[in-house]
Amino acid sequence: MMVLGLTGSIGMGKSTAADMFAERGIPVISADQIVHDLYAGEAAPLIEAQFPGTVQDNVVDRQRLSAAVLNNEAAFKKLESIVHPLVEKNRAQFVDRQRQAGAPLVVLDIPLLFEGKGEQAVDKVVVVSCAPDMQRERVLRRPGMTEEKFEAILARQVPDEEKRARADFVIDTSGPFDETREQINALVDRLIGEESGNA
Repeated sequence: MMVLGLTGSIGMGKSTAADMFAERGIPVISADQIVHDLYAGEAAPLIEAQFPGTVQDNVVDRQRLSAAVLNNEAAFKKLESIVHPLVEKNRAQFVDRQRQAGAPLVVLDIPLLFEGKGEQAVDKVVVVSCAPDMQRERVLRRPGMTEEKFEAILARQVPDEEKRARADFVIDTSGPFDETREQINALVDRLIGEESGNA
């Protein structure tokens, strides 16, 4: 079974690409979805203990948590030390289940794959990318997004140029959805073909 890591900077179309892999029947697990579930479960009391007032009705309030860690490196590291091990555990369980089920290919959607050394957990890496002006336009359309927040997020991410250089495959999301889907379908066909040949 091939484990494919999917990543890309904010606004590059990673979630859309993940959905397109899933449409092809490829098992996909999203780090963001794992975190969302953890924030409503296992991680909530641990986060409240370290960041009092960030949990409401047993669910982490993302805006309050974001305010508590924004531009505070020590607080951000503390949050990572709580969340990352739980994410890794969930992801490993997913991969084990899919391997036992006989899936030829799985996709791990990991926004900070290079930043968090996530490439060690995957066989190949695919990066989604588009032009910087398109990226900025997409991100600033998001509710609650500001220039300051966008710049703070970008500062934490490996630059797009470096991601593309380190990737095994690059999906260009600048064009219409159908063009992105064609690139993903071609990649899926190629990787499943390779896995079949190795079986």
